[in-house]
Order: sequence, then C-alpha cells, then structure tokens
Amino acid sequence: MEKIQKELLDMFKEDQKMRAKNSYDIKVDKRNVKRLNQIIIKYGWPSSVGKKAENAAWLIAQHADFNIRFQEKCLKLIQKLPKTKERKSFVAYLTDRIAVNKKRKQTYGTQFHQGRDGKLKPRPIKDIKNLEKRRKEIGLESFNKYKKKMEKLA
Repeated sequence: MEKIQKELLDMFKEDQKMRAKNSYDIKVDKRNVKRLNQIIIKYGWPSSVGKKAENAAWLIAQHADFNIRFQEKCLKLIQKLPKTKERKSFVAYLTDRIAVNKKRKQTYGTQFHQGRDGKLKPRPIKDIKNLEKRRKEIGLESFNKYKKKMEKLA
C-alpha cells in the first residue's frame, strides 16, 4: 500500500501545482481520475493509505467534474466507511459538488463561484434556514465563518 500512498500523494501534488499556476489542464484531472478508478477497482476506496493519501483521493474525486458518475461512485464508497471527521467533510463537499454539477441546489453550502461583479458567491443552497443545522450535524464550521474564509482566498 506504500506504493499506492506515494502515487496518490504525487497525483495530489500535480493537481495542486496545476491549479496554483492558474493553468488548468483537464488532462491532469482525467489522468488522475483514470488512475484513481483503477485503484478503487482493485482495492476499493483507499482508506488504509493514511489520512493525507486518502485526502488526495477525495480531492481527485472532487475535481472530477467531467465525470459525475465517478464522483457518485466515490461518494457511495466513502459513505460506507466508518465516519471520521475527515470523511464527514468529504461527504459534504462531494455531495454539494455533485449537486452543483447536476445543476441542483447544494445541501451544505460548500461550493462557491465568482459572480458577475467579481465577488465570490455561494452556489444556490436548498432549505437555507436549516443550513447551519446540517453543517453542524456533519461537523462543518458555521456557514458565515466558512464564507469569510472563502472570500479571503478569492
């Protein structure tokens, strides 16, 4: 499993390097998704490779916007595992990402976009009056605190 761990961490580094340069290349995402899918087919969700490598696998799934079925497959696998703080977060972010990709309202308010005015705005959220309750149940910080963090990153 050390080989898989190193491979996932290398894929993560490549993903982040590409995004940090603001030079998006879908080939990187497609290559990473193809390899992660091979790993999943052979071993299942890589939950025994350490937190950092499992986080790398989740990020690859999160960035697989061109393959919603793959994102849904990963979400189902993660949901079957013991619920750690990290995995609850994976579920929230991936649930929202899939909803946004399907042009639906998100559940946890994790997904943002740049509005026409150049400001970062949350994607549409369903049942907004119960948003804080849902976020708390899954272990996420308050939406306002998260929104402020996101605005600083923009």
